[in-house]
Amino acid sequence: MYGQDTIVAVATGAGRSAIAVLRLSGPQTRAILEAVMGSVPKPRMASLRAIRALDGTVLDRALVLYFASPASFTGEEVAEFHLHGGQAVVSAVMRRLVETGLCRLAEPGEFSRRAFLNGKLDLAEAEGIADLIDAETEAQRRQAIRQLEGSLSQAVESWRARLIDAMALTEASLDFSDEGDVPEGLIEEAVEIVAAVQNELISALDDNRSGERLREGFTVVIVGAPNVGKSTLLNRIAGRDVAIVSPIAGTTRDLIELRCDLSGTPVVFVDTAGLRETSDPIEREGVERARKRADAADLVLYLTDNDSACAPIIPHTELGTGSVDTLIVCTKSDLQPTAEAQIAVSAKTGEGIDQLLALIEQRIASTYGGQTALVTRERHRIAFLDAKAHLSRVVGARPNMPPELLAEDIRLGTRALGRITGRVDVEEVLDRLFSGFCIGK
Repeated sequence: MYGQDTIVAVATGAGRSAIAVLRLSGPQTRAILEAVMGSVPKPRMASLRAIRALDGTVLDRALVLYFASPASFTGEEVAEFHLHGGQAVVSAVMRRLVETGLCRLAEPGEFSRRAFLNGKLDLAEAEGIADLIDAETEAQRRQAIRQLEGSLSQAVESWRARLIDAMALTEASLDFSDEGDVPEGLIEEAVEIVAAVQNELISALDDNRSGERLREGFTVVIVGAPNVGKSTLLNRIAGRDVAIVSPIAGTTRDLIELRCDLSGTPVVFVDTAGLRETSDPIEREGVERARKRADAADLVLYLTDNDSACAPIIPHTELGTGSVDTLIVCTKSDLQPTAEAQIAVSAKTGEGIDQLLALIEQRIASTYGGQTALVTRERHRIAFLDAKAHLSRVVGARPNMPPELLAEDIRLGTRALGRITGRVDVEEVLDRLFSGFCIGK
């Protein structure tokens, strides 16, 4: 078991609500229930109980559930108090539990960390919980659920199992080569297994980083000359005043972000400073930030009107790269004829806005390609690339590689995959992962 302390935390959001949930986990859970209620409910059966103060007065009447170890989320003794959601009620019951002297307040993510350390879920599944908590769109929710339900873990464990078989074949060839009943060709069979796993790893990595992009959001950076309508367009998309709009050139000097849900995909629109040469050091810094952010974008909306000459080469010249997917948008179409552009819009009247969003959705669809990504974090990608490097040496170096080195590379490739689910080398990621959880999770 992970620890000897019993922990308690509020598992629901702050503020007034119909229901608030307190969670207990640890070896003193039963003793705490007996202290505040007089008895322990039957496991996994909701029971209406009075929770009492030291003097016997009722603090609240709540539904209480008890989960016996190891059949609980954390693998420990666990209890949940489903209280009335007033802040005074929650505070009084929490105070009463701590006053027993049998529990302490939980740290962020400590419930999930105990579940991991007690073998109730692996590290990839724990990351799925974190992603589910943070999910803002339907696509993010689906991806998080897939990971929580083990899509990544199952693939990784399948590869590890096959690589362990390859290791066994290699070790048998090394250790028992002089035995008469050990067949020939074990090394070749091991290499065939490694090659198959390597090909599947390459396929998983060839996903255009769609899993990471879905977690972080598809970034659309709005650039163009001053007063071309960048902030006005952002406000129109948001449906509210996100950015200050002014006829004075150089009003926007810093990056302004808008997060939104576009057909289930998280999209981050970024308004930037107008691109121009300037002697103002603050505005010049804003222009430099705009260019850097555009260079890292998934899509650039390059805004223009008839007052700022437009040509397809301008975005690449001004942004310093030709690799960014760029959509040229003519603004203020309600005031003047449309300049040379891929689409014309009017942020004032709304003309062309729906068509612009549809074009952005098409870019998103082409980026994600409708595929289900296994890799959702940079940590996963690094481990996959590490494993692939070791397996590539095995496949590419035969038949000249000594069997001892071949066995070592298979072992290191297997170890790299083990980092995904937390079988090896996980201490350095535990604090970072679970500190990002809310307290009651």
